[in-house]
Amino acid sequence: MKDDKWVLYDSDTDVIPGNLDRREFIKLLGGGIVIFFAVDDPSQPQERRRGRGYPEDFNAYLKIGEDGRVACFTGKIEMGQGIHTSLGQMLAEELDVPLDSVDMVMGDTALCPYDSGTFGSRSTKYFGPPLRQAAAEARVVLMQLAAEHLGVEEERLLTREGEVLVKNDPKKKVTYAQLARGQAIERHLEEKPPIKHHSKHTISGRPTDRRDGHAKVTGEAKFAVDIRLPGMLYARIVRPPAHGAELESVDTTAAEKITGIRVIQTDDMVAVLHEHPDGADRAVNLIDARFGPSGSRLDNETIFTHLKASAPEGNVVIEAGSIEEGKKLAAKTFDETYFNHYVAHAASETHTAVAHVEGDKATVWASTQSPFRAQREAAQVLGFPTENVRVITPFVGCGFGGKNQGNQVTEAALLAKLSGRPVQVAWTRKEEFFYDTFRPAAVIEICSGLDDANRIIYWEYRNYFAGDRSSQPFYSIPHHRVLSMGGWGGRGGGSPHPFGVGAWRGPGSNTNVFAMESHTDVMAAASGMDGLEFRLHNLTDKRMIRVLRAAAEKFGHSFSPAPSGKGYGIACTDYLGTYVATMAEAKVDRDTGKVRVERIVCAQDTGEVINPEGVRMQIEGCLTMGLGYCLKEEIRFKDGRILDENFDTYEIPRFSWLPKIETVLVDNPELAPQGCGEPAITPMGAVIANAVFDAAGVRMLTLPMTPARIKEALRNLRTT
Repeated sequence: MKDDKWVLYDSDTDVIPGNLDRREFIKLLGGGIVIFFAVDDPSQPQERRRGRGYPEDFNAYLKIGEDGRVACFTGKIEMGQGIHTSLGQMLAEELDVPLDSVDMVMGDTALCPYDSGTFGSRSTKYFGPPLRQAAAEARVVLMQLAAEHLGVEEERLLTREGEVLVKNDPKKKVTYAQLARGQAIERHLEEKPPIKHHSKHTISGRPTDRRDGHAKVTGEAKFAVDIRLPGMLYARIVRPPAHGAELESVDTTAAEKITGIRVIQTDDMVAVLHEHPDGADRAVNLIDARFGPSGSRLDNETIFTHLKASAPEGNVVIEAGSIEEGKKLAAKTFDETYFNHYVAHAASETHTAVAHVEGDKATVWASTQSPFRAQREAAQVLGFPTENVRVITPFVGCGFGGKNQGNQVTEAALLAKLSGRPVQVAWTRKEEFFYDTFRPAAVIEICSGLDDANRIIYWEYRNYFAGDRSSQPFYSIPHHRVLSMGGWGGRGGGSPHPFGVGAWRGPGSNTNVFAMESHTDVMAAASGMDGLEFRLHNLTDKRMIRVLRAAAEKFGHSFSPAPSGKGYGIACTDYLGTYVATMAEAKVDRDTGKVRVERIVCAQDTGEVINPEGVRMQIEGCLTMGLGYCLKEEIRFKDGRILDENFDTYEIPRFSWLPKIETVLVDNPELAPQGCGEPAITPMGAVIANAVFDAAGVRMLTLPMTPARIKEALRNLRTT
């Protein structure tokens, strides 16, 4: 990116064909440091790759141009989480260049090192270290070249803002651009240099405004739907009314009468293409398609019984001690079941792709979290070698896990091949809700016990289809066992779900933390201790204790044994190495069942912080999004049909819902950077449920906690 504009793909005239060979690639990039590398292939020997399959050659990560600008190559994509800025900070810090000289090149399969995808809060945590190492090595190589160029010993040199200077003679210097101009540098170091200690950072660790912000607020930022190619056609595809419904007959006669329309019919698809999107819309509505009934008879009321009946045998996630022994030692026992309904990603941008096929090569612009997966899928449907397909990922308008699937990519690729023209497939909101991979409905059963000292003595946890992430207890429990019956992924004939399910921001953890921390509050209430005191009483993890105390200090209110009427809630978790403690204050309207969250405090230890401002934004975004799955979001379905087709019935958080949000970044720079895009959303279900219990005395066991469910719980409370 240069001057807030993508420089590699932007307009009709900037279309770059896929399958570049080495000579073409160097011509494309112009003069500069090297670029003798191939896109990393996971089949390469491990010794040629850094951890998690990343390449060893530093040139795979960066290129210094003749103008001194630095291209940073990453297979990760930017979908709002802010790595467009933070990864640039990491590179600039280690290479010693100004941050504003770094241009991010993201998710381009012809230019960037292979990556499995952008998900799981793993970009900074796993791609950051090899990026840092590559930049550190490149800086030392540049110093070696500068020593030769200036005729001085390397020990006399230092780097600063893209230059190599002689320490005691700063006028004697050479720029990185001068060293790189017209050269293909293949020099590497046998011994990799150390990265900088955090105490010496001047770019990384400093609050930094988002570098993609200007382009996005002005409308200059390019998304897949903004791609325009000469001769491009817009596609609309005939869709079934229900999952599992098969096409029995189709009549396209009326649609074919529209001027300029093209109808394409294959065994699996009926599509119309037109040079204007509204022309395609009119045509698809004129097609008479008859579908058979869906084989599914499930709905929101029967799904949980079905899931338990369909569950596979449990896998042991973690265990210690003996559950039977723990039960013998328990003075009080607790047995509860927690439920979680299907939730949509409801991303601002629907799934979109533009495909251009030329001969035996193709270029695809896609809104995807997994460009290399999309590349493989497009190649398969086209019948091309994978290397003949190039996927370019512009900015992505949110993903949350839902854009790991790439059906729109294969649809656009196939239609482009069959039509001989570039084709855009942009799902409507109705299609998005129908084909979205929802967060799975799940059931959690927990049996636990306290001893006479109010310590958790045993913990038996059974998880049906939430997956095992964040299901491991972090309290000190001598006897525990966690079983997982089915994960959070599911598609195809072997899945018990009536439609596709998959990763949803903090996959599995939202459900697990809701159950675990709600159940922890159940025990706290029975013990006569307040929620904070009870947690500290059962914790030995000093890092978690520190985060919990940091949240409590910021919250500034004393907890009381629940239900106290104060409406205070608390929940914490370890999300893949990021520690989170959240406290909330809420009010419950007993007449309407509505919950008003007044205030949320979230403390997070994410290890070394690259961009404090970016981390705060991610925490705030998580807390805001989390209000939705806690209070309103639930996909309604019946007999294979999705009953929520737009935001008129599927309600996501509104600005009017927002409480006062306060964040605490717990300083822990000696720990390598952890993920921050997902952790803070995961305790939201529990912290709000616990606040509702403290306010109104009703324990909500099902997400979302809709007004109707809360009113029913209050009625049941009054009758008992």
